[in-house]
Amino acid sequence: MTSTTTNTAETTKPDLGHRLHEDVLALLLGTMVVSLGVMLYSESVLVTGSTAGAALLIEHATGIGFGVIFFAINLPFYWLAFKRMGLAFTIKTFIAVGLVSLFSKLMPMWIDFSMLNPIFAAIAGGALMGIGLLMLFRHRAGLGGINILALFLQEHFGIRAGYFQLAVDLVILACAFLTLPFDKVLLSILGAVVLNLIIALNHRPGRYLAAR
Repeated sequence: MTSTTTNTAETTKPDLGHRLHEDVLALLLGTMVVSLGVMLYSESVLVTGSTAGAALLIEHATGIGFGVIFFAINLPFYWLAFKRMGLAFTIKTFIAVGLVSLFSKLMPMWIDFSMLNPIFAAIAGGALMGIGLLMLFRHRAGLGGINILALFLQEHFGIRAGYFQLAVDLVILACAFLTLPFDKVLLSILGAVVLNLIIALNHRPGRYLAAR
C-alpha cells in the first residue's frame, strides 16, 4: 500500500521546469532591466563589477559604445560555459549578452535624463542590475564572464554566487581609481554591494527548484 502510494506520488509530481515561452519572456525582461541599470551607471559615469564593469571602464576611457565592448569581452567565457554549464545555459547566456548589448544601444533613444542624482543612480542602478541578473539566473542563464564562473562555483562547490561576485567586483572597482574620480568609485562600490546582496539573499542552492 505504501509503495503504491509512493509510486503514484512520484508519477504525479508536477514538472517544475520552465517552458520555452517563460524562458523567452525572462530573457527579454531580465536583460531590459539590466540594461536600464547600465544606462543609469553610464549616464552618471559609474562602473559596476564583472565584465559589465570592465566594459563601462573602457567606455569611459575610450568613448567606444558599451554594447560593442560588452559583447566582445564576453566571447572568451563561452567555452567555460559550454564545458561546465551545458549547451542550454551557453545558448541562453549568449542570447542574454546579445540582448543587453542591443538594449544598451537602444535605451538612449527611449529614455532621456534631464537630471539624475548620482547616489540614486548608484543604488537604483545596482538594484536593477541585481534584479535582472536574478531573473536570468533562475532561468539558467547569465551575462557571461564572472557570472558564469560564479554560477559554476555555486553549483559545484556551494560558494554563494553573490558573495563571490562581490569579492571579484571589489577588485575590479579598485582599478576604477585609476580612471574615475574618488567619489564616483565610492558610489560604484555602493551600487556593487546593493547588486550582489540582492543576488546573495535571493539566489541560494535549492531555494528555487524551477530553475533546474
